[in-house]
Amino acid sequence: MPTPREQDFKSLSAHGFHRVAYRQWGDPENMRVVVCVHGLTRNGRDFDTLAAAISDRYRVICPDMPGRGDSEWLRDPNDYGFATYLTTLTALLAHARADRVAWVGTSMGGLLGIAMAAQPETPVARLVVNDVGTIIEPTALARIGLYVGLDPTFDSFEQLETHIRHVSTPFGALSEDQWHALARSTARQDATGRWRLKFDPGIAVPFRATAGQGGDLWPLWDAISCPTLLLRGAESDLLSAATAAAMRTRGPRPQMVEFPDVGHAPMLLSENQMAPVIAFLDQP
Repeated sequence: MPTPREQDFKSLSAHGFHRVAYRQWGDPENMRVVVCVHGLTRNGRDFDTLAAAISDRYRVICPDMPGRGDSEWLRDPNDYGFATYLTTLTALLAHARADRVAWVGTSMGGLLGIAMAAQPETPVARLVVNDVGTIIEPTALARIGLYVGLDPTFDSFEQLETHIRHVSTPFGALSEDQWHALARSTARQDATGRWRLKFDPGIAVPFRATAGQGGDLWPLWDAISCPTLLLRGAESDLLSAATAAAMRTRGPRPQMVEFPDVGHAPMLLSENQMAPVIAFLDQP
């Protein structure tokens, strides 16, 4: 597998600067850039398999959003919101010298892609939205709320991996190696040797404050004009079949691919899930 370059930069939130880590795959001078942005409690390592598969012809940039992975935690957990995230991503594109990009976003990363693509003079030229949409189902928010913000500790990595498999059951059938890699990328050991999850529990503060408020994302969706691919897990509790069908008739009128026997969210680790994404990115 190709080796990514680990890089970082400083971005700004309402309460000061913070360091943001990202991994960059492929030729650093290549101006054909794909940005991959992860979900709420995940990190950029989720895209290792996809990035390795396309790094021969694209430069692939996979950030750890603030408070996740190797990026710094924010001083005030109330800053874990779209204003901070969009500022972070704008700074990322500037730091990476990426003026025009294709965007692959899973869950929260898909929402951020929608917000970026909807702006005038957007740098997003092609958009992949993975299992998220203009309406977020309350049942999914309730499920996520059961574990986001918790700070469990584990005596062993094996116990942590069991936890990851439990809360991530909707990812569908993954191989033993894939589950192990997903757990490993989300694991850290503290000074006592105990294992913890590699994200700030504080990300739950704004999530819980706004989870029941819904929100109308249709104006953003209707403002998108770039080619768009919508992915959905057939068993998803976050992106309903009805919402996905409505999204196909409005805004960018995306192509859509649905994966059987998968909930929220398809992890783009298998050939059958990566293939439509790669074909979409490779379209002239």
